Amino acid sequence: MQMINITLPDGSVRQYEQGISAMGIALSISEGLARNVLSASVNGEIWDASRPIQNDANVKLFTWNDKEGKSTYWHSSAHLMAEALEALYPGIKFGIGPAIDNGYYYDVDTGDINLTPADLPKIEEKMLELAKTKSQYIRQEVAKAEAIKYFTEKKDEYKLELLEGLQDGQITFYTQGNFTDLCRGPHIPDTSSIKAVKLTNLAGAYWRGDEKRKQMTRIYGITFPKAKELTEYLEMIEEAKKRDHRKLGAELELFMFSEKVGQGLPMWLPKGTQLRERLQNFLRNEQEKQGYQMVVTPHIGSKALYVTSGHYAKYGADSFQPIHTPKEGEEFLLKPMNCPHHCEIYGVRPRSYRELPLRIGEFGTVYRYEQSGELHGLSRVRGFTQDDAHIFCTKDQVKGEFQKVLQLTTMVIKKMGFDNFTAQISLRDPEKPEKYIGSEENWQAAEQGIIDAVSEFDIETVTVYGEAAFYGPKLDFMIKDALGRSWQLGTIQVDYNLPERFELEYVGADNQTHRPVMIHRAPFGSMERFISIMIEHTAGKFPLWLTPDQYAILPISDRFTPYCEEIKQALAKHDIRGFIDDRAESIGRKIRDTELKRVPLMLIIGDKEAANNQVSVRRQGDGDIGSMTIEEFISYFDGLLGE
Repeated sequence: MQMINITLPDGSVRQYEQGISAMGIALSISEGLARNVLSASVNGEIWDASRPIQNDANVKLFTWNDKEGKSTYWHSSAHLMAEALEALYPGIKFGIGPAIDNGYYYDVDTGDINLTPADLPKIEEKMLELAKTKSQYIRQEVAKAEAIKYFTEKKDEYKLELLEGLQDGQITFYTQGNFTDLCRGPHIPDTSSIKAVKLTNLAGAYWRGDEKRKQMTRIYGITFPKAKELTEYLEMIEEAKKRDHRKLGAELELFMFSEKVGQGLPMWLPKGTQLRERLQNFLRNEQEKQGYQMVVTPHIGSKALYVTSGHYAKYGADSFQPIHTPKEGEEFLLKPMNCPHHCEIYGVRPRSYRELPLRIGEFGTVYRYEQSGELHGLSRVRGFTQDDAHIFCTKDQVKGEFQKVLQLTTMVIKKMGFDNFTAQISLRDPEKPEKYIGSEENWQAAEQGIIDAVSEFDIETVTVYGEAAFYGPKLDFMIKDALGRSWQLGTIQVDYNLPERFELEYVGADNQTHRPVMIHRAPFGSMERFISIMIEHTAGKFPLWLTPDQYAILPISDRFTPYCEEIKQALAKHDIRGFIDDRAESIGRKIRDTELKRVPLMLIIGDKEAANNQVSVRRQGDGDIGSMTIEEFISYFDGLLGE
């Protein structure tokens, strides 16, 4: 038997007989590892743990503790759910059933059957029954003609449509128990590890995301290897509902939506506007220290601008469509990105190397069309403001400028209370070069530039292929919130391509013209999405420096209103902001309402406080702090700001 070399992640090389599987490799290391292996990376491609390896390969084993392992587990769970559905509802038809960040879904056509939430427990019970059969997930390569015959006999037009885009040699079936599906995999070894099941939601979903096609039923679910993990997950979901930024945003009067204004177009109320402007002012002040120059650009641009940048070719068909003016042939687009406008600002006049790096910043509002079913509060909108900046520099300056932006971004993230984050180096998908613009030389330079710059920082990184922007690689900051959920926040991108497309130049020390390099950066990402994450991370209890109202003065009676006004004016002189609750309500009611509004500090005023020129202080979550003079409270407040 021929031997092959298997290289493991630690760099060690082991020899195995040709045809060894990832499961076999795991078993050679330890039986415990073999019991937990769900899938494996073989030369960068995710495979079934049971699939034979015929040639030398780099192999990495995935368990439940790995993102890839969870994805494989949940993809297999979608197939298990499909088997249960087919057993319970013969004739049901299936669209697609992928793994998602937390669980999986399957789009199904139930025909005349109307599935309701009341049906979900029955499906869950069937899934657990089938999981106990320990059915193996069996991979089979199938000829296209055979696949068409199978799904024609099954009368599943959705799978037949998916087959239209596939060729012989690309088609595989997976079978477990009595269910067979068109699928490229990978899958877990068998169903026995699926111990806990919860179907979480039913929703409508258009076939292939096309609003003109049939609306299918999307069934969401999640599974775990242990019942305890499901219980913990459901508890987290309940807490997430309490923290939902859409709910808290309304309760705290931060923002609103209006059907008359349009779906996905948020409007900021006074308190939300204060919050947003403080975030912007904080970043603006930090940028000014680093030599950024702020600009303002229009909300629309000529179609020709986005044709030049390449955005129209990439996104034009799925974007807001061109605005036509009375002048024949004149077309404008709602601005989808700020960078083309900033390229034009750079190119307004000849540039010298002495002006570089040129750092241009803007809180620019952009517009991108999202289907109505994809919209979600502030986190997925059609109009949003980016804390955008573009740095034009020489090739020799790229590393230094990138590192300065990296320092700025990590400082911003930590200042906002996100201490648990990872920097994701997002590179091209080597298998799909058609997704990107620009020369191979420029891409290699940009990718290596990011890798070199990040290598000198003490920061946790992960490299992901296929996540680059179409014009350049990027560094994405993936944070974890208070509930352990992962979100992408800031991004930094190195771009050799847009300067070329816009023919940007500078005159170097050698008196020759050169092409600048462009660095895109947005520490917050977008104001809307960042604030949605921050609301949920803090449960609406923002840092003291950021919260719209830092205190509420609660008089026991309206006869104390003049003294309350004196307190408010005294605090305003120290930039401490708040309000007087002068409603004719009991003090208990005022305290409860103030706590619900997440106001950090309450100053209660009665006879004793008014007589002694004091305030009785309560702090959100801590209760009574005690009585203080105004000067003592200001000192106490300053101490809280410094925490």
